[in-house]
Amino acid sequence: MKFLILHGPNLNLLGKREPAIYGSQTLEDIEFLLVQLSSQLGCELSFFQSNNEGSLIDAIQGAAQEYHGILINPAAYTHTSIAIRDALSAVGLPTVEVHLSNIHRRETFRHTSMVAPVAIGQICGFGSDSYMLGLRALFNYVKNL
Repeated sequence: MKFLILHGPNLNLLGKREPAIYGSQTLEDIEFLLVQLSSQLGCELSFFQSNNEGSLIDAIQGAAQEYHGILINPAAYTHTSIAIRDALSAVGLPTVEVHLSNIHRRETFRHTSMVAPVAIGQICGFGSDSYMLGLRALFNYVKNL
């Protein structure tokens, strides 16, 4: 099994950006943990981060022929991008949405996710563990298809 891990805008600043909200781990730290978990699960991962909506959409569209599922932290695009939602819907791959912080305990504008209706699930509020839980959930979902 092979999964695409997508990170949205500003996640390249993890470790420096608002550590009280997002923690002190860097994106590289989180990816290292995901690689360790993927080794235990027996799956392959590819990573992509972009601050550009179009680049994320291109990655989603390109995933259909190569991957079994997508783990995505759309970051701020969660609340605004119908285009990312439509791309995920179009490719039809099982998708899990993850967030480091609990988006439902934050500002009201963060409570709505454009991605959630086309994802098999959403995990938020557990820091880097949101990614680990999301990968486990995605792996188990695809394994049982």
